[in-house]
Amino acid sequence: MTLPAFASACLLVATLCYGVRCWLSPFGTCRHCDGLGFQLTHDRKGRPKRGKHCRRCKGHGIRIRIGRHLYNRAHRTYRAGTR
Repeated sequence: MTLPAFASACLLVATLCYGVRCWLSPFGTCRHCDGLGFQLTHDRKGRPKRGKHCRRCKGHGIRIRIGRHLYNRAHRTYRAGTR
């Protein structure tokens, strides 16, 4: 197998795996707060304590994956165009 064919096969497999992951689990943990829903702060003694709500995920700790977001947009556009 030549190198370009191998590279394109690897890219196709990676894309399909990500598509299946977006289909099975459309939400992932928030990258800003690591899925906690709030920022960790530390007191003077160095012990962690709860901080403010995460603004990115609005305190839920989950976010929609980029692939799922793109799929939702494409599906919404398709539905709106076929009415």
